[in-house]
Amino acid sequence: MKKNGPEDVSRYADMLAAMGAEPRLRIMRLLLSAHPRGMVVGEISEDLGVAGSTLSHHLEKLKNEGLITVKRESTFLRYTADTGSLQDLLGFLFAECCTRNQAIEPESIVQIAK
Repeated sequence: MKKNGPEDVSRYADMLAAMGAEPRLRIMRLLLSAHPRGMVVGEISEDLGVAGSTLSHHLEKLKNEGLITVKRESTFLRYTADTGSLQDLLGFLFAECCTRNQAIEPESIVQIAK
C-alpha cells in the first residue's frame, strides 16, 4: 500500500474543500451520473438551475483541484468527472479504516475501474 506524504494529504484536503460547497458537490454528483460522456455547461446549468457565471466559478474550482476535466467541442465546453482522482481520494480516505482497525471490510467498498 502506498504511503501518503504531506503533499498528498494537502492535495486531498484541497479536493475535499473544493467539494465542500453544496453547488460543487451537486455538480460532482451530476457529472458522475453522466460519466463517461460528461455534460456541456448548458446541460449542467439547466439540470441544476445555476446561473452561467456562478456555474463557471464552481467548475473552475473543481477543475483546478483535479476533480473534473474539460474538453472543447466546437463552441461548447464538455466537463467530465475525473474518476481517477476520485478513486485516489476515496482510496486515501478508506486506507486506514480498512487496514488498521478493520472498521469496514475492504470487499464492501466498490472499486472504480480505470
